Amino acid sequence: MTAPSGVTLVLASSSPRRQELIRSLMLPAVIRASDADESVEEGMAPAAIVEELSVRKARAVADRLAEEGQDPGRRIVIGSDTIVVLDGEVLGKPADKEDAEGMLRRLQGREHQVYSGVACLDPANGQLLVRHRMTRVHMKPLRPEQITRYVETGEPMDKAGSYAIQGLGATIVDEIEGDYFNVVGLPLSLLAAMLSDMGIEVL
Repeated sequence: MTAPSGVTLVLASSSPRRQELIRSLMLPAVIRASDADESVEEGMAPAAIVEELSVRKARAVADRLAEEGQDPGRRIVIGSDTIVVLDGEVLGKPADKEDAEGMLRRLQGREHQVYSGVACLDPANGQLLVRHRMTRVHMKPLRPEQITRYVETGEPMDKAGSYAIQGLGATIVDEIEGDYFNVVGLPLSLLAAMLSDMGIEVL
């Protein structure tokens, strides 16, 4: 079946990368940044973190839509969260350039994991699906001056793990095992399968 008329995807994210990806599905989509609290308890497993935060983001935007009282038809709110994990430790966005350089020094020449969670929420009936994907990323060995030059471009500063695989960061990644779009921040294959389970076919 094709996507029912009147269905709109609502992406609960301010990420330009996720916005570009959601539009590639060629379904009606709007963007609503989420102001959800992103703090989590210590010791949570990476998969649990991204799933919890994805749900939190989706619910925050769904609640705001309900307060606005507008009903343009069926809406599916999509929340997503991505983290980088090295040796079991979650690496978030860098606090400053020094922090970014430190993360890249730890990641260079090694394998790490990228987890992305996806939550699909239908506010009309409360249906909620939440899943995650993990991709292994192998980063090239880097010289200190390469790390400094990359950080000076500014690209790492708002990225988990201090690199962007869809940008200049592609030049420092040796290979990946798994879904590329999972590393970018929104695993489209997984999202399409979840939408299908909700009666919305991308193709």
